Amino acid sequence: MSATVPSIGELFARTRAENRAALVGYLPAGYPDKATSIEAVEAMIDGGVDLVEVGLPYSDPVMDGPVIQAAVVQALESGMRVRDVFDVVRASAARVPTVVMTSWNPVERFGADAFAEALATAGGSGLITPDITPDEAGAWMDASKAHGLDRIFLVAPSSTDARIAMTAESSSGFLYATAVMGVTGARAATSSAAPVLVERVRQVNDIPVGVGLGISNGAQAAEVATYADAVIVGSALVRALGDGGVDAVRELAKELRSGMERA
Repeated sequence: MSATVPSIGELFARTRAENRAALVGYLPAGYPDKATSIEAVEAMIDGGVDLVEVGLPYSDPVMDGPVIQAAVVQALESGMRVRDVFDVVRASAARVPTVVMTSWNPVERFGADAFAEALATAGGSGLITPDITPDEAGAWMDASKAHGLDRIFLVAPSSTDARIAMTAESSSGFLYATAVMGVTGARAATSSAAPVLVERVRQVNDIPVGVGLGISNGAQAAEVATYADAVIVGSALVRALGDGGVDAVRELAKELRSGMERA
């Protein structure tokens, strides 16, 4: 990672000191092709994204809704492979903290330690693993610690208090709070369960909490920014890229950041 790019912990220390939420943007590597996905990530950063999630295309996604599923299929059809993902990470990580979001199976097949080493070498900060819990992630806990990477696990409105406490304790960087039950996708309104979930986390741990699933515009981002440490946007950015290209990604990121700053 570049000396000028903060760690995830440093980023959240700064945003908390500035009394604002961080904007986190997701795009799948290789959509619609590798070169354009790098341009789109850079445009997202130009628009105001503080932290980037690079999606690893996988043929059997667990949480992805139709927008991201279609993008992932196109990325795979364009020839995107696991090693190519690190090139996208490298471009993003030169500017902002960057994590990979992936199902566990590709990491396991690649080898947890080999994946961690490749991600760290590319400048990546950590990994979001939506389909594996800390008590199932022994290999990743060891590999991520060995290579200085953050472990970002998920909690949901259905999580028990004990599960939230255990997951928060096992996570580093930030904790990903899914605002709604179900797959990803932009929604007309934010979830009423999200503020409650964030408060439940804060009762047991002071780790930064990012809220994702369903945020699609500046007004929704502003609402979430009033109670979460990070606003996470995925499907809306993917749709913008598909509908309007790289410029549309930049403009949506600007709208999201502007809404959050008004909040």
